[in-house]
Amino acid sequence: MRIDIVTLFPQMFDSVLSASLLGRGIESGALEVNVIDLRPYGLGKHRSVDDEPYGGGAGMVMRPEPIFSAVEELRTPRSHVVLLSPRGSLLRHAGVAQLAEREHVILICGRYEGVDERVSEFLADEELSIGDYVLAGGELAAMVVVESVSRFVPGVIGNAGSLESESHSGGLLEYPQYTRPAEFRGHPVPDVLLSGHHGDVEKWRREQSERLTRERRPDIS
Repeated sequence: MRIDIVTLFPQMFDSVLSASLLGRGIESGALEVNVIDLRPYGLGKHRSVDDEPYGGGAGMVMRPEPIFSAVEELRTPRSHVVLLSPRGSLLRHAGVAQLAEREHVILICGRYEGVDERVSEFLADEELSIGDYVLAGGELAAMVVVESVSRFVPGVIGNAGSLESESHSGGLLEYPQYTRPAEFRGHPVPDVLLSGHHGDVEKWRREQSERLTRERRPDIS
């Protein structure tokens, strides 16, 4: 799988793309991630990428020309173009899994007061949001998308079976996890997890997942 990120701040991605499982997945070739600096596609000698909004208002709006130029240079018939935007559809587990099935994803990181609407209408295939709040730009959202999508790419995670029990994978939050010591500061691990009875453990985990989902995320239960 290949992911291209179009951004005005490519340096923000350096540490994220080189660390942990994601970094190892990229290094092994299981996943290809490219960060494309939008500034060289800017207009004039100053490589301008933004301008004042028509109709007035605070802030600046990203111009369409640089974004179209960058994306059209990267795009192929198999590409899927995503504009990261606070007004986009909310990124959920099912959507992440669908993105991971794509051969090539292009992520557009907005900045300033927003992006010219023609990018959304005539260039992007979809708009995505990572939550109901506003960030200074789409870079952090792009990192979230890359991290979450990469987990579905074969070869990035050593034990692919761990995906099956993660939160949201079956419409439920993940059950509580424990490790050594069996008792810590007077707080013991539940007896069932020490029993060695796999059937009882699975039943307990299912019950705990259902309980946590009811209590913390009734909107998905």
